[in-house]
Amino acid sequence: MTTRHPLPVGLVGAGRMGSFHAETLARRLPGVRLAAIADPAPGAARRLGDRLGCPTAYTEIGELFADPGIEAVVIATPARTHADLVEAAARQGKAVYCEKPMAISLAEADRAIEAAADAGVPLQVGFNRRYDTGFRAAHDKIAAGTIGTPQLLRSLTRDPELADPARIPPWTIFLETLIHDFDTLRFLNPGAEPVEVFAMADALTRPDFKDRGLLDTALVTIRFDNGALATAEANFQAVYGYDVRGEVFGSAGMLTMGELRRSHLTAYGPDGIAADCVGYDQDLFHDAYVAELADFTDRVRTAGTPSVTGEDARAALSMALAAIRSITTGGPVRIDELQDR
Repeated sequence: MTTRHPLPVGLVGAGRMGSFHAETLARRLPGVRLAAIADPAPGAARRLGDRLGCPTAYTEIGELFADPGIEAVVIATPARTHADLVEAAARQGKAVYCEKPMAISLAEADRAIEAAADAGVPLQVGFNRRYDTGFRAAHDKIAAGTIGTPQLLRSLTRDPELADPARIPPWTIFLETLIHDFDTLRFLNPGAEPVEVFAMADALTRPDFKDRGLLDTALVTIRFDNGALATAEANFQAVYGYDVRGEVFGSAGMLTMGELRRSHLTAYGPDGIAADCVGYDQDLFHDAYVAELADFTDRVRTAGTPSVTGEDARAALSMALAAIRSITTGGPVRIDELQDR
């Protein structure tokens, strides 16, 4: 797909992440124009559009997809709506960027991938850590053989607080939080694929919500087909800040990634030693969020293949679904035995 400039992009979802992406499309990317916003909540799209100078707002998402003046869309709605929206956008011939997870079942993922392929449009998924400078540099070094063969990998996500547990759907810790870590582990073990998953999880932060299916603490082990062993962990109550880190130990060295300090300042005082930590994902990954949309819009303009594909999203989802199956069965689950169809 080739396009004129500036590239007209429509945004679907005017919430927290959608608002950040809208600002990126409107203000941070040369050669890109935020052409329309859609959100079913009355007035949400119009308010965001007024703030960013976007003239067109829809409450019906299908109207944005049908708009002939829009060539690409960014989907930033609740996770359980993603796959249907990817299909609908692709059927209208729009290039699609979708926030993670792209789907919550393998059948949904397959339909989304097929819809984009049938329409001949790019489909990119929002795994932002691939665009963080530290994680990207680690991937490049591993791919170049700098640390030999990966043997042990670790990825973790710790959110600063569990603010509104009643609104969190069951299995969120796997499908929406650890999905990042699953993709990161594949990214940091180039050419390898997961074969077996074992998970443990509980409600340690808010045990009163366990009966509603909310698990807030999880540890997952993964075995890859190249022999590497990996762990992914998550927790929803890191009181010190937003904590995302990674580590790869190889036959010839080790790499570590992740920094939760807001700056390199360390304060020494009567209460001891302290550092100011980030408490928000859009602070820690600000540049990565911008870079992934810059990459997407550039691929649309140049008819290139997305860096993070629907197949990548499906692979990470298979790890999440295997982890969920492991929790329900109490044992390890082989990826190739998943029957989520």
